Amino acid sequence: MSKTEELLHDLDNKGETALIGYFPAGYPTVADSVEACVAMCESGVDILELGVPYSDPVMDGLVIQVATEKALENGFKLSQFFDAVKQITSRVDTPVLVMSYWNPIMQYGVERFAKDLKAAGGAGLITPDLIPDEAADWLAFSDALDLDRVFMATPSSSQERLDQVARLSRGFIYAVSTMGITGAREDLDAKARAVVSGVRKTDTKVPVCVGIGISTADQVEEVNSYADGAIVGSVFIKAYRDGGIEELKQTVRKLKGGK
Repeated sequence: MSKTEELLHDLDNKGETALIGYFPAGYPTVADSVEACVAMCESGVDILELGVPYSDPVMDGLVIQVATEKALENGFKLSQFFDAVKQITSRVDTPVLVMSYWNPIMQYGVERFAKDLKAAGGAGLITPDLIPDEAADWLAFSDALDLDRVFMATPSSSQERLDQVARLSRGFIYAVSTMGITGAREDLDAKARAVVSGVRKTDTKVPVCVGIGISTADQVEEVNSYADGAIVGSVFIKAYRDGGIEELKQTVRKLKGGK
């Protein structure tokens, strides 16, 4: 069992909410993003999703798109990413998973990316546009290096696909709450429960966490009532954009503890 899975199971056993927080590397600069991520971890984020800025972020909502565009405008390069991971993991014990579209990883080289991620202290990869059928290289290298691999379960996934995702995921399974792009929503799509239920039918012991559209403490608590964790992104970027590190810290504390 991976460190990520152990942490999520431990939080569940204690009856505590699990909060997974996303922030893009390089926003607005690499140094700034490192400080923001460390602050998030120290303020209560249980697992950190560190995003790789990409020029064609088809799944990302406007808030994340603008942030990643700013990172790229400010000169972010993928070669800087692993140093950012290393700086974060050297300062906090929080598992750091990389959220990345598959094309940048292919361009970098799957084996090279996996090895550099492991060397930097990263826990694994979340791959929103990679399905298990097309992940042979990543499956092999993640097995060899003991890295988490988080695949997506969506409202349109067949039970057969959910079985495959549950069998091959490690760390957690990312249950998408609604079809579409990321971003805060007033009401969390009820389809989230159906996706989690479908995963549960597989009898997997891998935790299931829900993302896309979560923005309030009440939603974090609600999701944790039927899943193993809530994934939040846009609201953290908004907090940092509008009020810097201090507002980011306050937002993490509010979503983690409801205060």
